[in-house]
Amino acid sequence: MSKDDAALAPIRKRIDEVDAELQRLLNERAALALEVGRIKQAQPGDAPPVFYRPEREAQVLAVLKARNQGPLPDEAVARLFREIISCCLSLEQPLSIAYLGPAGTYTEMAALAQFGHFAHTRPLPAIDEVFREVESGGAHFGVVPVENSTEGMVNHTLDCFMEFPRQVKICAEVELPIHHALILHPDNRGGPEAVAKILSHAQSLAQCRVWLDSHYPGVKRLAVASNAEAALQVSQDPSLAAVAGETAAERYGLKVAACRIEDHPDNKTRFLVLGRQDVGPCGQDKTSILVSTKNEPGALFRVLEPFHRHNISLSRIETRPARSGDWSYVFFIDFDGHGQDSLVRQALQEVAAVALEVRSLGSYPRSLV
Repeated sequence: MSKDDAALAPIRKRIDEVDAELQRLLNERAALALEVGRIKQAQPGDAPPVFYRPEREAQVLAVLKARNQGPLPDEAVARLFREIISCCLSLEQPLSIAYLGPAGTYTEMAALAQFGHFAHTRPLPAIDEVFREVESGGAHFGVVPVENSTEGMVNHTLDCFMEFPRQVKICAEVELPIHHALILHPDNRGGPEAVAKILSHAQSLAQCRVWLDSHYPGVKRLAVASNAEAALQVSQDPSLAAVAGETAAERYGLKVAACRIEDHPDNKTRFLVLGRQDVGPCGQDKTSILVSTKNEPGALFRVLEPFHRHNISLSRIETRPARSGDWSYVFFIDFDGHGQDSLVRQALQEVAAVALEVRSLGSYPRSLV
C-alpha cells in the first residue's frame, strides 16, 4: 500500500460510513413522506388532497440555507434538497408538469429547478396551451416565462391571464440566470461565411445583439418559436446556427461554438408556476394582481396610492391594452407580501373602491433557488 493509500484509507472508510447513514436517513424521510400521503388521503371531504405545498417547500429550503455552515454553498444545498423533496413527493403523488416546449428550452430548466427530476414534465408548443392544460386539470402545474431582465415582459403570458378564468393561479416563481451559446451542426466549421442564418427566439436574439453584430455581421437572423426549436432545425440543416443553451446542444447532438454570448452577464429570466390551488404564506411572499381602470386622468395614481400609504413595496407594474377597444388599459402589478396580510388586504380593498376590477392572480413564495 502506498503512503497516499494509507492516508486515504481511514477517510474512505468514514465516507462509506457517512454514505450508509445518509442512505438510512433518506429512506426514513421517504417513509415519513409516505405516511404524510396516507394521512392526506384519509382526510374526509370531497376536495382532493393537496400534496404539493410551495409555501412549505420554500420554508424548508430557507431554513436549510440559513443553517448551512459549508463547505457546500447554500445554493448547492438547496438544489440537493430540492431533488430529495422531489423524490419523496413522487412517492405521495407523481406530479405532472406542463411547460412551454419543446424539450431543451430554458422553461424546461425552470420546471426541473422548481419540481426536481422526479416530476413528469411534458412540453407544449404554446403558452396558452400550458394555461389550458392547467385549467382543465390535464397537468397539476404549468411553467411559463414572464419576464427577462434585459428584454422585459413576455406579453403573451400577461395576455393569457386576461383570457383565462380565475381557476388558473400563480403558485410560485423561478428565476434562472440565462447564458446563451452559439451552437452549430457538427459538420459546420463555423464563421460568418459558413452560416446562412442564425435562429433563435426573438428575445434571445435581442439579448445577444452586440455579440452577433461583432462576430457574425451581415448574417441573417430569424426568430422562431423557441431556442430548442432553433437547435432542432440546426440538427437537420448544417448551414444554420442557433442561439440557445448548452443543454439544447447536448440534447440535439450539436457543438458549442461560443459560450456566454449574451450582452449582459447578469441576464435572468423569471418564470411563473401555474396551478389551481391557493398558496399559504411562507414569510417571503409576493402577490400579483390584475387591475382594470377607466380611461380617465389620475386613474393609475388612485390605484397606486394605497400601496404607498400602507408601505407596500411594488416590484413590477406593466400595462396591457384592454380588449374593450376604447383605449382603456389593464395593469399587472407585483408587490411584496401575501394576500392574507392585514395591510395587503386593506390596500386591495381601497384599490377595489377606485378601480373597475381587481383580480388576484395569486400570492406565492419568492424565488429561492
